[in-house]
Parts: sequence; structure tokens; C-alpha cells
Amino acid sequence: MLPVSVHVFPRRTMGARGRIRDSRCSWGLEACATFAYVRRMGRIVVEQIITADGFVQDTDGGMKFMDAAPIDTADADQLDMLRRVGAIVFGRNTYTMFAGYWPTADPVVEPVANPINSLPKHVISSTLESAPWGDHAPAIVESGNAVDTLVRLRSAVEGDLLVWGSLQLTDALFRAGLVDVLRLRFIPSLIGDGRGPTPTDFSQAVITQVASHTGSGWVTIEYEVSTQERATGDS
Repeated sequence: MLPVSVHVFPRRTMGARGRIRDSRCSWGLEACATFAYVRRMGRIVVEQIITADGFVQDTDGGMKFMDAAPIDTADADQLDMLRRVGAIVFGRNTYTMFAGYWPTADPVVEPVANPINSLPKHVISSTLESAPWGDHAPAIVESGNAVDTLVRLRSAVEGDLLVWGSLQLTDALFRAGLVDVLRLRFIPSLIGDGRGPTPTDFSQAVITQVASHTGSGWVTIEYEVSTQERATGDS
């Protein structure tokens, strides 16, 4: 595993023979080359916090279950996942929630604050004119079709596209067969009813568990997603 530090998001320039040179990468040639390779392998990654009984949202559209069972943001697995991310994508509501907290979060208390605040961010919205992020670089407002925008970003961004929350957006991505990876962070809470991580009209998909990580009272499970079209080669 590559080391995690404040230098996990270096500025990249093109060096001799067209190789990527990371101006702040101090891990050694092999590690830096591996980092550059990982970042070029872009995927659309959807991550949701989910209750033990399978819900990502309360019946009233909120996430009150988070108050009863807060998740540990100091998780080394989250930092490792963010190392592979090239940009974060939000829907408008999730952007508003994140922008109200993360720009001023203390990185000593919340180690993921540094990468969250440093990474490029895009907001899918037809109503926002700007998307400030505290004293950090603002997010880019993407007003076009959500699916077309994610296809464009996946081709343009070096690294994974991480979509957090943003259920209307993720519903569109699932329907379009664009979700490559689904990460579910199970927390020790039961709410009995609510909505799940996929749209109710979603066609069957084959998922393969590729990773799992256990924290203090919660579990993260990562799946590769194959829609029926992908599985049968009809895409």
C-alpha cells in the first residue's frame, strides 16, 4: 500500500518521454509511477452510508440515523480510497450539506478533510450559478445532462470519480449502467423503513465483492457492478 500523506494529491506535469512527473511526489520512482497509473484508471464510484437493515435515507428524506450512530471519518480505508480519486461529484442537495461542514473541518479531528477540500469538485445542478467551498477552490457547476456530464468527466479526469450521496444523480447513473463500483458503509443503526441505494425501477445487476474493511462498529463493503447489458456483452 502506498503511504498516505498530505502529498497524495500532487500537481502533475509531463516529464521526459511523456511520463507523468509529480512535482511533490517523494515516495520514490516505483511508488510514484504506481500512483500515476492508478489515477489514470478512472471509474465511477458511488459511496453511500447505509443502515444495517439496508437504508440510505429516512422516510422523510433525511439521515437522522447518523446522529444515533456516527461514522468514523478517521478511517484509513477512506483515506486510501480518496488517494485513487481524481474528482468528487455531488448533486445539489449533497453539495449544500458538504459545503456547510467540510471547508472548515479540523483535519486533526477529521483526517479526510484535507483530501476532500483539495480534490476538484463538480456539482450537477441546473439552478446553481456558483458553488463556493469556503476558502478553498470552488466546485464547478455542471448544468448539462447528468449522465452526459459524468461520461465526459470520466474521460477527462485522471482517477476515479467519487459520487457521495446524491440519490437523484446516482439513480440516473444506475439506470444508465454507468456505476463501476458501489461502496456501502454499514453503520450500526436500524430504522425499519426508508429508501435503498438503488432506484426502485433498477434492472438486475451482478455485483462482485472486491473489498471489505471493518472499523469501530461499522463495515465498508466494496462491490464491482455489472449491469445485465455488461454481463451479456450487449452494452
